[in-house]
Amino acid sequence: MFIDPYLSDSLADKYRGTEFPHNRIMSVPIRPDEVSDLDWVLCSHKHSDHMDPGTLPLLARNNPQCQFVVPQAEQNAALAAGVAHQRMVAINAGDIVSLCGESTVTAVASAHEQLKVNDHGQHHFLGFILKTGSWTIYHSGDCVPYETLATQLRRHQIDVALLPVNGRDSYRSSRGIPGNMTFGEACQLCIDAHVPYLIPHHFGMFEFNTIDEEELKQAACNPDLGVSCLIPAPEHYFILESKPRTILTCRL
Repeated sequence: MFIDPYLSDSLADKYRGTEFPHNRIMSVPIRPDEVSDLDWVLCSHKHSDHMDPGTLPLLARNNPQCQFVVPQAEQNAALAAGVAHQRMVAINAGDIVSLCGESTVTAVASAHEQLKVNDHGQHHFLGFILKTGSWTIYHSGDCVPYETLATQLRRHQIDVALLPVNGRDSYRSSRGIPGNMTFGEACQLCIDAHVPYLIPHHFGMFEFNTIDEEELKQAACNPDLGVSCLIPAPEHYFILESKPRTILTCRL
């Protein structure tokens, strides 16, 4: 399964020569045409670093069994990004999709920076709660905290939250770049929602839309943080162990 894969340089091509050129500062971990045996791709919203027209058609071509979960409000955007209608599973907040075996994914509304719905009450921004084995994982997509989010998450007894921590400011917002949580807000959401593990992300990709990674690492080591924080890195991967219940950090 992939969530919001951006495995191309389509945005660098699109925005070359502009104020925000979208040049990668992190290399592509794998080319989309190298991916096989992929069953599911979850796209949280239509922004091209989450619903990438340079990635999705290649994944679809090389994985004919793969299905693409997209917001109902963004079906046209998914079509434009190269996902055929018959390969789409369009969902709204509250919907549940059965995956392989007994695994499921439940859609939750996200606010990027606002909750946004169309005339049919369909949310443009979604997060995903993945229940697989004995673990429950929340991936918010792009999101800031909103009033009922922690309450919703508590009902699902989330074990691990993957939250964006590149923050937001008036400068980026005024130029059409909506922001996300700060690291402090991500930690507080985990505390309020009783989530023991936090994996912060959505940094280190574009220079104009990231944070200082050394400051993040230092903040994550604070013994009074209130949540166990695991910082991802390109050369690392995480293994979720059930017995004993822990998360292992491994090097490729």
